Amino acid sequence: MGDRGAVRDRVRRPGCSTTRPHGISAARGCCGHVNISSRLPSDPAWIGRVLVGVAALLLLTFPLVSDDAYYQNMVILSLVFAIGASGLNIIMGFAGYVSLGQGAFIGLGGYTVGVLATRFDSVSPWFWVPVAGVGAAMVAIGLGLVALRSRGPSFVIITVAFLFLTQVIAVNWVGVTNGTAGLTLPLPGWDRDIINWPFYYALVALLAGQLLMSWWIRRTKLGMGLIAIREDETKAATIGINLPVEKIIGFAASSVFVGMAGAVYGYYLTFIDPRGMFSILISVQIILSLLIGGKATLWGPVLGAFLIEPLNEIANNTFGGGNTRLFLFGGLLVVVVIFLPTGILPSIETLLRRRRTAGKAGLVGARIGTGGSLPSLAERAQPQTDRPTGGRPLLEVVGLSKRFGGIRAVDGCSLTVPEGSITGLIGPNGSGKTTVFNLIDDTIHADAGQITFDGQRIERVHSWDRAHRGLGRTFQITRLFREMTVLENVVAPQRSFSWGQLGRIAVSGREAKAAEELLEFVGMRAFTDEKAHALSYGQQKLVELAQILMLDPKLILLDEPAGGINPVLVERMAEMIRQLRSYGKTFLIVEHNMPFVLDLCDPVHVLARGTTMASGTPAEIQVDPAVID
Repeated sequence: MGDRGAVRDRVRRPGCSTTRPHGISAARGCCGHVNISSRLPSDPAWIGRVLVGVAALLLLTFPLVSDDAYYQNMVILSLVFAIGASGLNIIMGFAGYVSLGQGAFIGLGGYTVGVLATRFDSVSPWFWVPVAGVGAAMVAIGLGLVALRSRGPSFVIITVAFLFLTQVIAVNWVGVTNGTAGLTLPLPGWDRDIINWPFYYALVALLAGQLLMSWWIRRTKLGMGLIAIREDETKAATIGINLPVEKIIGFAASSVFVGMAGAVYGYYLTFIDPRGMFSILISVQIILSLLIGGKATLWGPVLGAFLIEPLNEIANNTFGGGNTRLFLFGGLLVVVVIFLPTGILPSIETLLRRRRTAGKAGLVGARIGTGGSLPSLAERAQPQTDRPTGGRPLLEVVGLSKRFGGIRAVDGCSLTVPEGSITGLIGPNGSGKTTVFNLIDDTIHADAGQITFDGQRIERVHSWDRAHRGLGRTFQITRLFREMTVLENVVAPQRSFSWGQLGRIAVSGREAKAAEELLEFVGMRAFTDEKAHALSYGQQKLVELAQILMLDPKLILLDEPAGGINPVLVERMAEMIRQLRSYGKTFLIVEHNMPFVLDLCDPVHVLARGTTMASGTPAEIQVDPAVID
């Protein structure tokens, strides 16, 4: 067992078991001794580029400085795990779906090359490597169609079941997989002195491809959509993000290079069997690599994989492997969760950011701007009366009902929102107002009733499609994507869906300009680079309004826009709503602040026990006997 210390100019290994397919080791010298001291340069990006360059140099030159097959074996297996963790990062780090089935795609890749190479022995096994990647992606799509309907523990259980199912199939499909006897692949046809080099550099290339894919996804609309899904799946749907499509694409992308890595791994082993290729320990080590290195970072999964394996080998060499490794990994995970809950790289980035911003005044304490106009909307604005009530019905709700067990939350609610109006929806707490909003935008499904928006029935239309048609909403308690910046929050909405747009840059120059115009309008231009979780509640309400306006909606549902904010901001909110109405926007507002509603809205609907009790002008509502009683 070698020295555990990291060195700066070469790869150091603590030892490796070459008999278990879930072994992996790594070069940790490139990141092992980052000295966070006062002498550290203030630019973390510069530090990152240097470390990445050193790591790349070590990877590319390792076979030249070490011809020991034992150490080459460890690095090869380390690369397999690094690819697995980087792939998992897409669906788990970006989208927030925790999977314990990632090892199954390594096994599927290995068996793809094993089965095809033994049946078509005249074809080089290398030919089947991309086939394994495509096959893994197709399996991921099929699994995703079922599994991605769930979330949290249910999704984890499904992925674990999938892993064991693949193992059972490999054991029992004897005619294809040769069962527990395993498959022996043809030996490589090159000199034994370089026997490991082609496998090594093939895996380095696959790791580079996996990292390039992760980097590309993170910069695109697809990546922004996946992160929005991780932060708040319900909110993501209401701003036009097509949940099933983006999740399935992310799941498939997380498996492509992993399947190819499994194929190279299987060819490298020359012998594969179900117990080794579909071991649960493969998935455990992959997920630990991601958690320890840092989720949703580019290099965290690689760092984690290259740190975990030395511990794996220490356990093998000291305790003989077995369940001891699970105990060791579990203890390490507890330590990381307590002291570095976001992982190593995010913790370092946070420390560097604090050092860089120490002593500087934060923008969060800055004053909200005075706002402005929206030239892009003003150009299309039509002359409006002060309280237009005679426009065509933009939204018609008839007989809307929803039960939760024995509770009838909404019971035959009917209301109309004229185009160009500011319509109010009032009622006591528990009357079903927010539930009506949830039914209108499909956050929850109605049991009965009709919803007609802009002349079309939309009861069977999903939330994201309703957003594409021009329906936007805010929430009673603000629901921004907390880990995104203010600018990212505002550009996150998707006005329409097309396959091509998923590959577009997440924040284009045109979108950034439009977002800044909206932030200027609500007075939040100075907060563009702040994380949403750092904003005050009133600031979050303003950003959420700008976010919804990015959809350019025809109808905006505002759930208590005056709730929880100071009187000055309440008046400011009313002014912005009036200005937006003059630009052609229509509003349906739920609010308990009666002066706010009566001064702003016309018409007004009153809801009680889930039923529309009264409708009319503010003056009519105030003298209606049913409302007074």
